[in-house]
Amino acid sequence: MAMFETNSVRNTSPSTPDVMTIIIHKTDVSPPARATLILADLLGLKIETREVNLPTRQQFNPEYLEKNPLHTVPLLEDDGLVLQDSHAIMIYLVSKYGIEHESLYPKDLAARAIVNQRLFFDASILFPRLKTVIYSTVKYGKPMTEAQETDIKECYDVAEKYLTDQYIAGDSLTLADISCVTTISSLDCIVPIHSKYGRLHDWWGRLKKEPWYQKINQPGLALFGRFIKGFL
Repeated sequence: MAMFETNSVRNTSPSTPDVMTIIIHKTDVSPPARATLILADLLGLKIETREVNLPTRQQFNPEYLEKNPLHTVPLLEDDGLVLQDSHAIMIYLVSKYGIEHESLYPKDLAARAIVNQRLFFDASILFPRLKTVIYSTVKYGKPMTEAQETDIKECYDVAEKYLTDQYIAGDSLTLADISCVTTISSLDCIVPIHSKYGRLHDWWGRLKKEPWYQKINQPGLALFGRFIKGFL
């Protein structure tokens, strides 16, 4: 059986540099993979996606492991570069192809530092707490613990404090919003976001109206919700 199934090819915009096709290995239930696909869509990149079937353990196929010892998604291939981790991939793509989208990853060092910090917040806090619940419930068949629920609620507390402006890293949409919203919307499937988090709900509600959210995050989020609730 072939390792991957080619899923789709997205069209490039006229302003996109003439480059070899970018390949993104992904699965739509994955928040980091969704974030990467959203950015590619916003940048108007021509990409080829290859589905990695996690339930059948395609991520442990020797060919995939050779490219990605972490056996994670997404995985980027671009003109000889093989890159893991959605945050590294997003920074690379916007730095190389996002000349007309500077606001997504501002050049101003102070503004960029805030974006980086929020990306690290997703990488080190938000997603690991989501992953912990997934592993315990799906892989080991254990119910979510009170401590895990408390940890997720703490994520909402912190995100609420970060949202002093319209977006999570300032007054305009950045990589941090794209990365964090895919994870936070997935966490909501496990521990619903309480109405007391007014800023968080306003921010999420604003992003839900975006075409890229409806096109990419919403369908993948629906898949994830059905998947995880079957175990919870």
